[in-house]
Amino acid sequence: MHPTLKLKISSAAIVLASALTSACVSGNITEGVHTMHTDKKQQVVELLKSLETGASQPVSYINPDKYIQHNIAAADGLAGFKAFVQILPKETTKANPVRVFQDGDFVFAHVAYNVFGPKTGFDIFRFEDGKIVEHWDNLQETAAQPNPSGHTMIDGATTVTDLDKTAVNKALVRTFVDDILLHGRMEKFAAYFDGDNYIQHNPYIADQVSGLGKALQEFAKQGLTIKYDRIHAVYGEGNFVLVVSEGSFAGKPTSYYDLFRVQQGKIVEHWDVLETIPARTEWKNDNGKF
Repeated sequence: MHPTLKLKISSAAIVLASALTSACVSGNITEGVHTMHTDKKQQVVELLKSLETGASQPVSYINPDKYIQHNIAAADGLAGFKAFVQILPKETTKANPVRVFQDGDFVFAHVAYNVFGPKTGFDIFRFEDGKIVEHWDNLQETAAQPNPSGHTMIDGATTVTDLDKTAVNKALVRTFVDDILLHGRMEKFAAYFDGDNYIQHNPYIADQVSGLGKALQEFAKQGLTIKYDRIHAVYGEGNFVLVVSEGSFAGKPTSYYDLFRVQQGKIVEHWDVLETIPARTEWKNDNGKF
């Protein structure tokens, strides 16, 4: 979105970037994880599950000499990872990767967490020479109820298809975010969708592009603004594309993670997680959120 474009005139931004996450729902990791690149995906699954199980073996997937941490609540390096794990409540911590994808040396996961309460998140891991060397994430408290169409932040399609269209789908989604969310080119909005066929997992908005009216009115009443300033990364596998962006929500610096499902050249489903970026004085590493 253009830096000065307000929420009340940007319906697309509301669809794809509005507030908070939805209720944490269990999923089945075996669904939607394509058999290609199983090794790296499985390593990520095991590492994430180790937060819950306390298993030590998955920690060996991390390069002990090089682990760049972008979760700014954790210290850098393998020591920082281990210290972070130690503070997690052993009785209540849960990590359920519902969707796991791979794009080259990057594996990204959509995860239902219970970490000091129910949360939904995205984790991105970079591999180098067979080891995990870098990590990014976005995490939000989940909403107590599903959205008006009965969807949660974590349910919906999981099956990866159209592997031969990965590059095309990544380009489509990047252009959509650039056109609509960064620059507010609303005249192009309808071309990215197949009419009204659109499934929304934001907890406050119903399905279908035309279902935005009520939500838009409510957000406008609250005077909320959404701004996208920069795309930092785009990852994809087949029909799923994750976009990592930076901007602000309600005037606060914000990290946006938007996951899109594409079908026959149109955006048909969307999940999102946003996280407020704390002041620099609160960071526990110097790598930054992005």
